[in-house]
This record gives sequence, C-alpha cells and structure tokens, in this order.
Amino acid sequence: MRLFHCTHCGSLVFFDSSECLACGSALAFDPERLEMMALQPATDDPTLWERLNDVPGSVEPANGSAAAVPAPASRFRMCANREAHNACNFAIPCHDVPQAAASGEPSPAQPAPMDGTAGGDAAPDGSTPAPVADAAPMLCVSCEQTRILPDLSDPDNVRRWTNIEIAKRRLYYSLAQLDIAQIEGEPGPVYEFKADTPEAPVMTGHDAGVITLNVAEADDDERTRRRIELGEPYRTLLGHLRHESGHYYWDVLVLLGGHVDAYREVFGDERADYGEALKAHYASAPHTGWQNDFISDYATSHPWEDWAETWAHYLHMVDLLETAQSYRTEVAIPGPLGEPRYAMVNPFTEAVPDFDAMMQAWVPLTLLLNSLNRSLGQLDAYPFAMGAGVKEKLRFVHALVNGQLTPVTQPVQEDTQQPAATEAPPLADAPAPADAADVAPPPMVNDAMPAPAMQDGSVPAPATQDPAQLAVAQLNDGPVVTQPVDGTAPVPAGNNAPMAPEPALQK
Repeated sequence: MRLFHCTHCGSLVFFDSSECLACGSALAFDPERLEMMALQPATDDPTLWERLNDVPGSVEPANGSAAAVPAPASRFRMCANREAHNACNFAIPCHDVPQAAASGEPSPAQPAPMDGTAGGDAAPDGSTPAPVADAAPMLCVSCEQTRILPDLSDPDNVRRWTNIEIAKRRLYYSLAQLDIAQIEGEPGPVYEFKADTPEAPVMTGHDAGVITLNVAEADDDERTRRRIELGEPYRTLLGHLRHESGHYYWDVLVLLGGHVDAYREVFGDERADYGEALKAHYASAPHTGWQNDFISDYATSHPWEDWAETWAHYLHMVDLLETAQSYRTEVAIPGPLGEPRYAMVNPFTEAVPDFDAMMQAWVPLTLLLNSLNRSLGQLDAYPFAMGAGVKEKLRFVHALVNGQLTPVTQPVQEDTQQPAATEAPPLADAPAPADAADVAPPPMVNDAMPAPAMQDGSVPAPATQDPAQLAVAQLNDGPVVTQPVDGTAPVPAGNNAPMAPEPALQK
C-alpha cells in the first residue's frame, strides 16, 4: 500500500490512521478517491465533517491519473463503527448518502441482512446481524459488506472483529485499485464473522458470495496453533480474506465472465470432485515435487484451491509492489561481476504495467524482505518462491483483472449455477459440480481441515525448499534486467554471474 500524508499539515500518516499525530487533525479515508484526508466538524451539523484546507502536494492520485479520480465530496460522515467502537476509519462521502440521512433522518439505503433477519436480533450463537435501516446507522462501503458480527458484548470479540475489519479494509483497497471492489450487478462479496460455540463450530470458507471467517483467527496464538497443525508456512487474517475472495471472484470473473476454458488450460479442470480431491490430498501428505507449478502445497488439492491461492498471492504481490514503489525502493544485489539494480513497479498505474516487469521487481524485493526479517530473528515474511508454472498462473490473473482476456465461452447465467448450501457440508459430502452448462461455482470451501498425524503423532512438515535459495535461482534464470527508478523502459544489465545461494536455515 502506498504512503499517505495528512492533507492539512503534510505529515506522514498511514492507511489505518485516525488522527494526525503532528497537527492533531482527525483523519479518515475517502474510499472513492482512495486517499487519506484531514477533516473538521461541520459548523452547521455536528454529524457531518468537512475537509480541512489541503497542503499543496499532500494528495497524490491513487492510480497516478487525476482524470480518473472522482471529484471529492464536500462533506462526509464518519462510519458508525468508528463512532460506536473506534473500529473503522473509512468516511462516507455525503453525495452518496440519501438526503434524508444527510439531514440526520433514518436512511433507507442501508442494506438488510441477506438472510432476512432483522438488524440487531441476536442469533442462538450470540452473533448479531449488522445494523440495518431501521436502526439508522451509516456504515462505510467496507463495513456494510459485513452482515454478521460476533457477540460484541464480549470485549475479546470487539478486539477480534476490529482486527478483522482492518484486514478487510486492506483487501477492499487492493480490490478498489483494481476496479473490482464493487462489480455492477453483483451484490457481493459479503462477510460473516462468527465465533465457535459448543453446538456449532465455525468453518472458514466461501459459499455463493458469502465469506465466513472464524473470529478465533484474530487471536495470534490460535492462528499460530492452526498454522503449525496444518503444516502451513504462512497464515494471516489478510491472507485468509484474500484467499476466500478468490473463490468469490472465480464465480464472478471466471465463471460468469466467460473465461472457464482459458482457466482450465492454466489451472486444470475444476469439475473434479472437490470433496474427494481434498480427502485424497490430506491422505497422501506430505507432498513433494509441486514447487514449480503450485504456489503452495494446499494449491495442489484442487483447481479451485489452486486458483484461490494464486489469486491471494497476486494480491500480495500488487500490494507489496505498491508499497515498495511508494517508498521509491530500489534493490541492488552486488555480485562478483556487477551490481544489478531493480526499481519497483507501481501495479496500479493508469497504463497496465507489464507482468514480466512486475516479476522482475518482485523476486529481488521478496529476497530483501526475507533477508531483513532473518536479520531480526523472524520467520520469512514471504516464505514462497514462484516457479515457471506459478508465474503463468499469476500472469493469467493479471490479464483477467486488467481486462486483457477475451471470453472464449458463453458466460454462465445465474440460473445455471449450483444452489448454495446453507451450511458448510462435510468434506466427504461436498457436492459434485452440476452438469448444467458443464460448469458450476465451487461448493462451500472449508479451509480448516487438519493435516493427518504421522504414526508417532507428529504432523508432517510441508515439503518445501528455502525461499531464499529459490529466489536466487530465479534471479539467475535468464538475463537480469535493470529498471530505472524513473520508470523508463528496462535496460539490459549484461551478463550476470551466478550468485552463491544463501545457506538453508537451521531447523
């Protein structure tokens, strides 16, 4: 994510900031223009806020093109979740708020829960549907996507939910930069954040546009326990949401967009029985020989999971590249015969960046990132390496989200889709794809199945290689290209002598 500055004093602020520590101004994020702004209360209405005078140069267009950014709203509301729980820093532009709401009257625009329950009514598990129109709160464009909350009378659930919403806003930002956060004619994605009960454990997954997340994932100790139990190298809230959003966007962009044939050429045939594929995957662990074609061991389980994992890593990639470019990062990798330098690429420029240029910057950037983490005694921040097959899958995602693919199958109509399950089916009973139109969206995807224990009771470690060694190998795969910081065309850097691989970490 790019850098932000207080629009009143010009000081550095961050995406999650709600107050400028330099000048004390209240800060909020404008989800239309994708910028932070300093606000002051309106003099004629205490529920409204107005922009403070902008410091010249404090606002940088989010996508590098001021022409593509809408004119700023004159007034804003703060999201109700900020006022009630200090859990959000998104603003609501008033030109998107009905006049009745702008004058302090109840707004008819707030969507009702998709399951038909009334806002505020507690479910048997203590979860609460997000507020609806009758309660008259105004929720921002991100918070209104959440339709089920955990029991907020529990302070721990407030903390968990707040942290999940922070991750969800980061996801929203990336999707908005790609111009797919809200797709015309599509109501989703929507989110349900639930807590386990003795009668109903919550399974994280996706079902027909609804992304469910167990709020226990917001506890660092529990998330780490599950990561170790599942033999995963990486597990974060943001990673969860990016992965599950991939299942939603498979439905919307691949299935309904008419790209199923092209998808199958790259990822394989998703009509393979999903439940049986997952059972076979876990029964055959540990796995070897997948690193060139799959971004993770889990991606090998089924083409739908391969897609969701690849989608998540594409979002990792564009977010980290934007962050690095925003800091004007340039990575030099000295060697015996030269010092190739790599400038970062902004993936959200108006002209879609070349995917190969993005990859050329990505590999040295992750090498630097992981090396910095190791210097602090931390695990690799990005414990993955991209083989040739993975790069082609990422290239497909890049082309899809940037409108560079031509549909080669007729888009599937909504009435041909498989009916959504109301609850997550057991993996052994996961429904097979419907025959209608020969394609169907995924069933409820359950990403919480533990890896099988070995005979001694231990869990097999994932079969992987040191990402640092693999990154070095990727750097040496073909001629190194240097990208000038000013964004001009890459210039060949000449011959590149092989670099000595970094020693493997001690286990």
